Amino acid sequence: MNPDLINELKQSFKGDISTDETILIEYSHDASLFELKPKVVVFPKDQEDVEYLVNFVSKHKKEDPKLSLTARSAGTDMSGGALSESIVVAFGKYFNHTPVINGSIATTEAGVFYRDFETETLKQNLIFPSYPASKGICAMGGIFSNNSGGEKSLQYGKAEKYVRRLKVVLSDGKTYELKKLNEQEFKKKLSQDDFEGEIYKKIYKLIIDNYGEIVRAKPDVSKNSAGYFLWNVYDSDNKTFDLTQLYIGAQGTLGLLLEGDLELVPIHAHRGMLIIYLHDMSHIGQISNSVLELAPESFESYDDNTLKLALKYFPEFAKQLGLFGMIEAGLAFLPAFLELFTGRKLPKLVLQVDFTSDNRREVDDKLQALRDKLKPLHPTTQIAEEGQEKKYWLVRRESFNLLRKKIRDKHTAPFIDDFVIKPEYISEVIPQVTDILKKYPEFIYTVAGHVGNGNFHIIPLVDIKNPKVRKAIPEISDKVYKIIAKYKGSITGEHNDGLIRTPYLRQMYGENVIKLFEETKKIFDPDNIFNPGKKVGGSLEYAMNHLRMSW
Repeated sequence: MNPDLINELKQSFKGDISTDETILIEYSHDASLFELKPKVVVFPKDQEDVEYLVNFVSKHKKEDPKLSLTARSAGTDMSGGALSESIVVAFGKYFNHTPVINGSIATTEAGVFYRDFETETLKQNLIFPSYPASKGICAMGGIFSNNSGGEKSLQYGKAEKYVRRLKVVLSDGKTYELKKLNEQEFKKKLSQDDFEGEIYKKIYKLIIDNYGEIVRAKPDVSKNSAGYFLWNVYDSDNKTFDLTQLYIGAQGTLGLLLEGDLELVPIHAHRGMLIIYLHDMSHIGQISNSVLELAPESFESYDDNTLKLALKYFPEFAKQLGLFGMIEAGLAFLPAFLELFTGRKLPKLVLQVDFTSDNRREVDDKLQALRDKLKPLHPTTQIAEEGQEKKYWLVRRESFNLLRKKIRDKHTAPFIDDFVIKPEYISEVIPQVTDILKKYPEFIYTVAGHVGNGNFHIIPLVDIKNPKVRKAIPEISDKVYKIIAKYKGSITGEHNDGLIRTPYLRQMYGENVIKLFEETKKIFDPDNIFNPGKKVGGSLEYAMNHLRMSW
């Protein structure tokens, strides 16, 4: 980026601007495999700063076509979605004011950490139920931009279900509010002779002209963060039009998010968990059906490789958790330790089924009903008493979070980390995927995820400097995503497209739908200002050329 442009940028920008090498290196990574070094990192102080940034890039885009703006909150994205070789807009420093809770609606800025957001909602005995596993380290901007989901999504759904309003800066450098519009409100937008009116007219025409194709394109699964959610925008029965449903999950490619409103839900007074230990997966379909019939709040899983890694790297695990957490984890892992020490095989899969209610009797009845349903299949089960389920969640969450960090000479390689298939296909699909991975001895891998949604996180542990590993990443991706396409699933249920999956969207959706995505991007962002190369225009060659060399 031309130094004269940076000097010009500083003239009217109230926030902070950094070209310091240490800062640039810090912001060249997120939780993904990639490394893209920005030219400058900016920390906007307010709405005017963000508007100024958009106008600045628009003004100079022709002389510097690579000039762009990529939003970043906490930098925990696993797809490379928050990385750029141009301008990174960091919201964490100033857009982090205390959320406001009004009834069941929470208003929050993009840079607020989820942990701080939840502190405020819990004061009202309310919670945003679609938080991700990274809830201790992620921020709200990423939750909106990735259409987050997590352990409670089985019962409550994803972030798209709870967004009520978004405040965004669009490509004309002005700030707008997006929300669900009734028929009269929508007609008023269509009548506007301005940039906002043009967006509504063009998106409406795109949807109406291609309605059948768009409806058919919706993945046949309960969770999806791939592509633009065109099928959720227009409700032809109720005559409502909702651009929040297009913006959420768009990974900052349509504009810059300032704040948003989320609907919260009450916290249930009682909970209970049944842990199911499976030594083979032959009955996983029957078990899943039995579990889902009882409507649990969550239905999670992790495999024997997760247990083995957590045991093998227990010192690192314990260090991450602290003394109290180490004791809790040790108690939860005790059966696994005993299995190893007595020479018996670890369970192939551990399932966690969580029931919640305001009625203790209802929770107990569901736990017993599930045990009775499973008796003919003879699995080993264990009930976690109320309050004790926390230590099992500790294993599930923290083993996943441990795999975000460097462990000795290896690091996680998230690239097939988030596919979704219908739960009835689990017993067919998971062995096919793991058979592929077994052919690559350089990859140590774990299988964990939200089994109730058929959403699995397969995250290999590798030496990223190994040329065989780097060569294998696109090979494995291609093979796995062909399987997912065959079962009409989604290549990402939560973690989004970013650099790593955008090149595979064509394989998932087909050429016609990709053209609709490209047109959507062009309507909102004709000069390609916002986060280029994500959602549309991504290149596998570009992604592979920007793999990290070290951590």
